[in-house]
Amino acid sequence: MGQVTGTENSDAYTVVIFRGSTAKPLRFSFPRKFVRKLLIVCGIFIIADLLVLSHYVIRTGEVWELSAFRSEAMSARQQTVAFSTAIDDLKKRLTSMKEVNQRLRVMLGIETPKTGDLVNGRGGEDGPIPEGNLIPPSGASRGDSQSQSPNAAEGARADGTVDQSKNSSLSSEFDEQELIATVKQGIEWLSREANVQEQTLHELSLAAEQKSSRWAATPSIWPVKGWVTSGFGPRVSPFTEKPAWHDGLDIGAAANAPVQAPAQGRVTTVGFDPKLGNIVKLDHGFGIETLYGHLAKALVKEGQRVRRGDVVGLIGSTGLATGPHLHYMVKVNGQTFDPTKYILD
Repeated sequence: MGQVTGTENSDAYTVVIFRGSTAKPLRFSFPRKFVRKLLIVCGIFIIADLLVLSHYVIRTGEVWELSAFRSEAMSARQQTVAFSTAIDDLKKRLTSMKEVNQRLRVMLGIETPKTGDLVNGRGGEDGPIPEGNLIPPSGASRGDSQSQSPNAAEGARADGTVDQSKNSSLSSEFDEQELIATVKQGIEWLSREANVQEQTLHELSLAAEQKSSRWAATPSIWPVKGWVTSGFGPRVSPFTEKPAWHDGLDIGAAANAPVQAPAQGRVTTVGFDPKLGNIVKLDHGFGIETLYGHLAKALVKEGQRVRRGDVVGLIGSTGLATGPHLHYMVKVNGQTFDPTKYILD
């Protein structure tokens, strides 16, 4: 066992270790000043360890708290981005609704169609191109799309690869406040546009009630389901390979596919035209007429009344035609218009 005595030297601490009854004990003497200094140093180390430990605990808590804040901020940012995307989608849907509403206003006679907006449609027989109308080059749309996206080109290197560092820096510099402001502006725009479209729909509802007979007589559906092989307006004639004017839609479809009346009306003509082949003409009233050409067979008679959806003939390739299709023409007060302006579905 050990024992501390201070009798032999009052300025030192002595530690005696007894190793048994026969062995000589071991003695160790430590000066008081050394012991005090050692205790002070140990105390300082203990206090320093406690300070470091407490600082580590505090910092660890702050790190966890900061991590939680970052997670919440990231979640809020993702929700904000998702909300912004949803607003953009609603904008597109409202824009589409606005276009449909505009068509309905024209079709119901609330607003007179502007000739300048309709001359770009296509249809009818080939004829001389009106002055000032030119056929756009085949690569125009592609060139336009390329010229309208300079920002996309700026984000790519000469070898065609995207500069990821530039994109990441731009993303990192995106201001959260700017995103929130964009969302607020989008909400304000949606609110205003929704009010406008609500008022428009109310006007359309009243007009539809007052003009139900005109609506029933206005073409509004595709006469046949297919693909547009030649639109309304300037084109290169498939027969002369020269610029010409087409006054209707050429809609490609399978031979003998049914052709439907796009609105109620009366059959005024069932006959044959050297260019359009077997034709059927409908008078819908209110100055609206439609013509269906290149039919394999007409299934109606002159003077017959038809309703929207009734079959008036079958798809064919009679007359001047390169294959089975329907030539669909719409006239209003004797003037041809783009039939797509009168198609809602």
